[in-house]
Amino acid sequence: MSLSHQQKVYIPKDVRSNQYITAEIKVTDALLAHYPDYKTCYKTLSREIFNLADQEDVRNIHVITNDKLPVVRFHTEAYCFPTAEQIIFFYNPEYHEAQTLHSQDDYRARKIRIVFLATGDEIRSNSASFHTKVQDFVAKLVPQLPKTELTIKIRDHQHLSYDLFAKAKGNKETYGYKLRAIDRRYKARNCPLPEDHGSICYVTVKLPLSRTLKQAILPEHTTDFTPLYQTLEDTFVQAASAKQLKRIAMVANGLTPLVRNSKYDQVEGTDEVQMLGFDPNQEEQQFVSHWDGKHLVEMVSFTIVAGKKDGKDAGFGRFMNQVEDALKGFTSALAFDKTRESLIVRFHQHISYHSHNNINN
Repeated sequence: MSLSHQQKVYIPKDVRSNQYITAEIKVTDALLAHYPDYKTCYKTLSREIFNLADQEDVRNIHVITNDKLPVVRFHTEAYCFPTAEQIIFFYNPEYHEAQTLHSQDDYRARKIRIVFLATGDEIRSNSASFHTKVQDFVAKLVPQLPKTELTIKIRDHQHLSYDLFAKAKGNKETYGYKLRAIDRRYKARNCPLPEDHGSICYVTVKLPLSRTLKQAILPEHTTDFTPLYQTLEDTFVQAASAKQLKRIAMVANGLTPLVRNSKYDQVEGTDEVQMLGFDPNQEEQQFVSHWDGKHLVEMVSFTIVAGKKDGKDAGFGRFMNQVEDALKGFTSALAFDKTRESLIVRFHQHISYHSHNNINN
């Protein structure tokens, strides 16, 4: 295989592309001092944000003032599904538009989150222009906010999702991706990012624990699921190691895994979220595992994080080829029917930085 061929990963044509950007404003006493109460603060700010969205042609925007974490997924119908700690947005970028304030009575938020959902088609190729649009939006919003020392944290989340075994189901068409790092893509499209931005790139895969898979590993009527989880863990570690993938995690405790760069973000778990902290600069093995042999879950989540070297030069294509090979090796060692079962691979790219639009106008 030629080097240029290795640097591309061939992904099914019907791949789903998502992008959403959050702008986070800390709720301080100084900010609230400008309003009669925090409820008025949230309502006033959200009204200003939605008016600006109309002017700037931002078509799908949400304001979250209950500290719930936004999670974004593709769906043919638009849904907004709140849990105790998260708000899951299902939408189709080509059709769905929204302006919604998500608040909670008698609750003072730690931060106000503005969530910008990308709309239109060709989400990935238009990601830089969408980011520029959000930067312009924030620059115009800043003078409308009360005079107080605040900074705004920007987080840009992008992911591609596809079935690793689409070919086995007759979906033969693929497209070659180099998967360049966000900062390189943006620079090429005149959307420069601050030098001190944080970035992380990783893959998540959810493996459904089918009846066949459980029966192949576990004895009948057992209440100890340790052999199942231990087999999955050993098989996964072995498959990843064979492809020199060093930053990996397995989560089988019913929580939603959330990956962060441990250099920039505090890593703490909650009742719903399992935080996974990785340092892409460290070259030694980083393996995180969370499961309990007494409890059976329906789905096991696996995470593979790219290192700093993986995104250099052409992009993450070579890394993704290694990931795909590792996952194929992993599933071939299990009772997994690739003609009937889907293994959804999500390739995530995140960047974050503090906007230098300090609010001290």
